[in-house]
Amino acid sequence: MAHSSGREAVAAVWRIESARIVGALARYTGDFALAEDLAQEALAEALVTWPRAGVPRNPAGWLLTVGRRRAIDAFRRRALRDDRYAALARELGEGGAAAGGPAPEAPGAEPLWDPDQIDDDVLALMFVSCHPVLSREARVALTLRVVGGLSSDEIAKAFLIPTATVQARITRAKKTLAAARVRFAVPPADERGARLGSVLNVLYVIFTEGSSATSGADLIRLDLAAEAQRLARVLARLMPAEPEVHGLLALLELTAARFPARTDARGRPILLERQNRGRWDHAAIRRGRAALEQASRAGRGLGAYGLQAAIAECHAVAASVDSTDWDRIVLLYEALGRLSPSPIVDLNRAVAVCMAQGPAAALEIVDELDDSAALPNSHLLPSVRGELLAKLGRAPEARTEFERAIRLCGNDSERGVLEGKLAELRSART
Repeated sequence: MAHSSGREAVAAVWRIESARIVGALARYTGDFALAEDLAQEALAEALVTWPRAGVPRNPAGWLLTVGRRRAIDAFRRRALRDDRYAALARELGEGGAAAGGPAPEAPGAEPLWDPDQIDDDVLALMFVSCHPVLSREARVALTLRVVGGLSSDEIAKAFLIPTATVQARITRAKKTLAAARVRFAVPPADERGARLGSVLNVLYVIFTEGSSATSGADLIRLDLAAEAQRLARVLARLMPAEPEVHGLLALLELTAARFPARTDARGRPILLERQNRGRWDHAAIRRGRAALEQASRAGRGLGAYGLQAAIAECHAVAASVDSTDWDRIVLLYEALGRLSPSPIVDLNRAVAVCMAQGPAAALEIVDELDDSAALPNSHLLPSVRGELLAKLGRAPEARTEFERAIRLCGNDSERGVLEGKLAELRSART
């Protein structure tokens, strides 16, 4: 029992404090890649020690002390008592002592970190993990690992990829950051705006994969979406004056509010028009609307995430699909398309146009996208086109589009919905 409770305590502390521990070690050593390795070594030491010796009174302090001692060990191996090691050793009061893990209570350990530095450490960690020199896949993996505290196995499971692939991405990312000499620090004010976009994009990508999984059996991966929400809340606390941070948080909260009604008891998708809106998370809707209001108060106009949040708010406050303000949604999508143009935005605008003006007007938009081959490997375009054609009574063409969508769809749950629509069209023909 003690063994089990010790391991559970390690997992709980790591989940809550990992970002602060890695951030503090990065500030302490000046080496981001080394700090992450040191934190992982401290975690491994805790997994061995705590189940046997008990959980320390200051668990996070215990982990940081082990990490700092391992840092001294690393500098000793690297530089044979160079000036930096000597300074670190004097600061820690270790002299030439062995660098093993501390006793569980770590008596006399110095403060875990400077309380005034905590926010800066976590914020710097986010900016480094999401640095533009890294590929999008690497940013996602590194952010979930060092900021979210997820293991390589957990990240691999969330994205349905091999653990070895995740580990390779993280290793390559750390080497890239080292080669580019990326400094562990919050970017200066004149660079922060450009760099913030990368951070927001990573959180959005993580949430999107959680809310609408691109592959696998489950439509929604709640753990992944919840992690993106948690990190967005942290970022909003760290950067309260940035309206797009609140815009993203609003979007995630308002989208997640619909999760309870999006699937049935067997995990099968429930379309928006058939969802029980009483099951929506109204606390999340209130949080999302409050975040959107905060984004609006900046007076600079909503950004791309804020506009998407405003669209989500239109759905959240409507009593039904029919009573939704579709004209406003069309206008918001038009604004979003000008600010952040993409085929997906145009496709979503087409759906809104269908509801506001009818399927014929929407089909013109979709046909333009189809002709331009803007989404060649996505099931979304043929599925929307199939819906519009079915509404217009063009059943043979609709069946062809649904068949194409089924071939392209990688998610089992979504594919089942498409197969059901195709079956309805076929039965109507007979």
